Amino acid sequence: MLRLAIKILIGDKAKYIGIIIGLSFASLIISQQSGTFLGLIGRTYNFITDTSQPNIWVMDPKVQYVDDVKPMKSTQLYRVKGIEGVKWAVPMYKGLIKARLPNGNYQICNVIGIDNATLIGGPPIMLKGDLTDLRKSDSIIIDKVGAETKLAEGSTNTNDNITPMKIGDIMEINDHYAVVVGICKASRTLQSQPMIYTTYRRAIRFAPPERKMLTYILVRSKKGVDPKILCKKIHAITGLAAYTSKDFKNATINYFLTKTGMLINFGITVLLGFIIGTTIAGQTFYNFTLDNLKYFGTFKAMGAHNKILIKMVLLQATWVGLIGFSIGIGCASLIGFLGRQTELSFLLPWQLFLSSLATMFFICSTAALISIRKLLKLEPAIVFQM
Repeated sequence: MLRLAIKILIGDKAKYIGIIIGLSFASLIISQQSGTFLGLIGRTYNFITDTSQPNIWVMDPKVQYVDDVKPMKSTQLYRVKGIEGVKWAVPMYKGLIKARLPNGNYQICNVIGIDNATLIGGPPIMLKGDLTDLRKSDSIIIDKVGAETKLAEGSTNTNDNITPMKIGDIMEINDHYAVVVGICKASRTLQSQPMIYTTYRRAIRFAPPERKMLTYILVRSKKGVDPKILCKKIHAITGLAAYTSKDFKNATINYFLTKTGMLINFGITVLLGFIIGTTIAGQTFYNFTLDNLKYFGTFKAMGAHNKILIKMVLLQATWVGLIGFSIGIGCASLIGFLGRQTELSFLLPWQLFLSSLATMFFICSTAALISIRKLLKLEPAIVFQM
């Protein structure tokens, strides 16, 4: 009987293909838009992830997320260093500064100033050069994506004769001489500006002069000291905000979810995909059932119980649901794969994979229930009326 259910389903090719197309489209929208949303959310805290050496971030109490720069007095660093339980504490500068490229173009760059002595807070992966080269005069390290795109020489409008920036090239950062000594690999952030790493003192020199220049204090707790308890102690003594790396990520995510329209915009798109999938699949599946009532009536006349008919319909719904989900999630993954070297952000964790699968089963189950109600009221005598 279950094999007959599949044969009946495949036999009506027009409606069979229509159901699969509808479910595939719904699966594509739900998976691709959800993956893009997660990718954008991931970019909001990628800088925290890349800066893995500290487990505590200390900042001005008004800071809401990692790119919300509110400088502090440099003397705050020494206050934090003197707190019991702190293994080490180093300064970090983070800010947007205008750079003049060798071709004469100007580009706003995300300048990161790390501790002069320890170089803690530097790029996670060096592709060319060495991190210690930052100790050379006027040296900077740039990220690979920035070197190949916005910092590259040539016509960036037509992509003709593009020459990526390389070690030894020179630029001016806020009218200060800077030479590239390394190329690093850094995770994409929500800000699209190129990343430039240099020492803290040099970053302060590059930046426009202000009374307060210290952006973050990176802290590592001593072994056996609970970072959360140490954060509370730092706040109580200095009045500054202190977060563990995980809590700082959560604060950044919470800001973009609650203070921006990102969640609403993507949520509406995913909801539309869900509604479209449910409507198309439900209507087409219901019409398919109506067209095949004679077969189900014949089964009933032969003594088939309602439970068998329900299993047949559920099997048909599961069959098209799996095919539609596979096509949709496959297309979404392909889009993410092809766009991995572009500004497209896409993330497909296993949780999203299972959530999309569960959503598709819910859509198919809803469509099947509409058809099952018709079957339960079906009289075997209908066979003799057709």
